[in-house]
Amino acid sequence: MHDVIVAGGGPVGLFLAGELALAGCSVLVLERDQGLSSPLNTLPLGMRGLNAGSAETFHRRGLLDAMLDASGADAKEVGAHPDAVEAPVPRDVSHFAGMGLDAGGIDASALPFRLPSPAMEGFMTSLEAVSTVLAERAATLGVEVIRGVPVTAVAQDDDGVTTTAGGQEYRGRWLVGCDGGRSAVRELVGFDFVGTDPQFTGYVAKVTFADPKQLSFGFNLTPNGMYLRTPWGYLGMNDFDDGAFDRSQPLTREHLQAVLRRISDTDVTLTGVELASSFTDRAMQVSSYRMGRVLLAGDAAHIHSPLGGPGLNLGIGDAVNLGWKLAATVHGTAPAGLLDTYTDERHPVGAAVLDWSRAQVATMKPGPNAPALRKLILDLVSTPDGVTHVYRQTSGLFNRYDLGSEQPIVGRSAPDFRFTGGTRLGELLRRGQGVLLDFTLDRALQTAAEGWHGRVRYAAGPVHNDLGLAAVFIRPDGTVAWADHHADPEAFQRAATRWLGDPRS
Repeated sequence: MHDVIVAGGGPVGLFLAGELALAGCSVLVLERDQGLSSPLNTLPLGMRGLNAGSAETFHRRGLLDAMLDASGADAKEVGAHPDAVEAPVPRDVSHFAGMGLDAGGIDASALPFRLPSPAMEGFMTSLEAVSTVLAERAATLGVEVIRGVPVTAVAQDDDGVTTTAGGQEYRGRWLVGCDGGRSAVRELVGFDFVGTDPQFTGYVAKVTFADPKQLSFGFNLTPNGMYLRTPWGYLGMNDFDDGAFDRSQPLTREHLQAVLRRISDTDVTLTGVELASSFTDRAMQVSSYRMGRVLLAGDAAHIHSPLGGPGLNLGIGDAVNLGWKLAATVHGTAPAGLLDTYTDERHPVGAAVLDWSRAQVATMKPGPNAPALRKLILDLVSTPDGVTHVYRQTSGLFNRYDLGSEQPIVGRSAPDFRFTGGTRLGELLRRGQGVLLDFTLDRALQTAAEGWHGRVRYAAGPVHNDLGLAAVFIRPDGTVAWADHHADPEAFQRAATRWLGDPRS
């Protein structure tokens, strides 16, 4: 019996499997597809944007350089200068409903607790690139992966979960469904999946044009929808048909051309279609991310429009939040209720992303009042407050879990504190342990940390910017669990016990 079975070998499933294996769990991944490479994973259909929050997560697990290399991204464009003391102003900001925004308008003073890091910006990648890096990590950590085995049955009892895939039964103490928006695990177990119906059918395709000059590059909002054209032959379209066409008929050149002509109000001609896929903006979320011994993460737990590219980033956030909590539960060291905090913390984040998607769809939807609404919203989001708000919502750096503390940094992703000797917090988090930072070299605080027998890493000394804090305790997922202007060993012990359980366990 494995400790955990993960259904789904995409980026979310592989990242979660790596987190569990890093914590000493035996993990089996069951994936329905035969391999990593497919037209839906490679460019252009597999193009995805990793936001700064995901880049930060990969930095904390020592994966950022590999991810940049696999994605063809430039480390200099993603991180701060190695010797920087203050965080640079963000260089990029997502669009809103296809309306481009200028990062130069961001008010950096309204972005609290930012410190220089190798991961300050997001970057473009592909599902294949991300999956390849995470598959190599999983293999190195001893994760077993079986491909070409779709899940067809799930049965759970008090001791574990039996999962049938590819005609074989596999037994695990826990099962996590990371098997995408059409999750078999979600359907088989009977999770409550609620939300809103689609407004459009979306298309992504790699095409060639007879007369490309008829279409402008970038996002183009029109009276009939939206189209996106890139210099390398990538075409995206949103056709507001209430999602009627999606997966209902073959994606022929004639159909794509008819939709493009209607949206663009041109007689443009498509001479070829190399690849094409469709989707909708249906926005749905499970009411709870857990039912007994079965949990969900990524698109299995929530689906929405890909506007702004939040899906992959939201799933990576799910995986890093769940991994250490489920591992502690497996090992019997978790405090009471720890696994329930996964839904408590991640469900509101997912709900906010769904609403962000819905707001963009409402703004893009054609109608007689649409131009006036778009102009108003563009005026608002182009102000310093507006563009800063968009950045905060899309960068992945400013979510805050409600951990019951009035200290404003608690519940947030920890800044990348850098000791004067050069060590960064991100490096201290690579083992997936809790970390106690002591900026005062308090002997009592060090003694308290040593009582956790390797489950808490202790690091002490001056840092380049301590944000006025004396000590900070960070959970394994990089979230600040406790911080104070005074070194208080008893307060640290309470916080560590709350999240890591009894130090004697």
